Amino acid sequence: MKTKSELIGFELRIKDIFEQGKLPYLLHLCGGNEDQLIDIFENISPGDWIFSSHRSHYHYLLAGGDPAVLEQMIRDGRSMFVFDRKLNFYTSSILAGTCGIAAGVAASLKEMGSGRRVWCFLGDGAEDEGHFYEAVNYVDGKDLPCTFIIEDNDRSVDTSKAQRGRGRIQWPDCVRRYHYTPTYPHGGAGCKTMVTFDPEIRPIW
Repeated sequence: MKTKSELIGFELRIKDIFEQGKLPYLLHLCGGNEDQLIDIFENISPGDWIFSSHRSHYHYLLAGGDPAVLEQMIRDGRSMFVFDRKLNFYTSSILAGTCGIAAGVAASLKEMGSGRRVWCFLGDGAEDEGHFYEAVNYVDGKDLPCTFIIEDNDRSVDTSKAQRGRGRIQWPDCVRRYHYTPTYPHGGAGCKTMVTFDPEIRPIW
């Protein structure tokens, strides 16, 4: 498993590449939640299924992903679309887009008696979505091997929970939450100067 310094070092490298104008894509950097994620991944076993969001770098690295492979995916514009079938690792940039899929995979795992679990990471913005509520209701009602982890940085892009007018909801035991203060803004690296992208780099789309 990657250490805290290795996680931070990887994102600092990606930040540097972005600021050099080498990444003409939107990206969402991780930061500030290294300790919490390392603790969570201590309980995730090889063969478990992991569903992540647009902010997936730390999840992939802690799941055993190769940093060089991840960097290449980011360079190819896939920062928000990191997939690895060998690791059962999947992401979606759609808000709460993986919650229903995670519930479905958990239902199949239980039916097969595989003993594996599903772990679905989402932010507190996705917590407001009906897709999340429906998935939680299904997992809780069917007692499925799925854990939803709300990574609460009190931000839906730049809007706090108080500004969104929502109170604290008491979710069932299949939902866990941790709070953290993010290192970076919602998107990009928080550059103080304008980034000029290298004109020789063309998006692969």
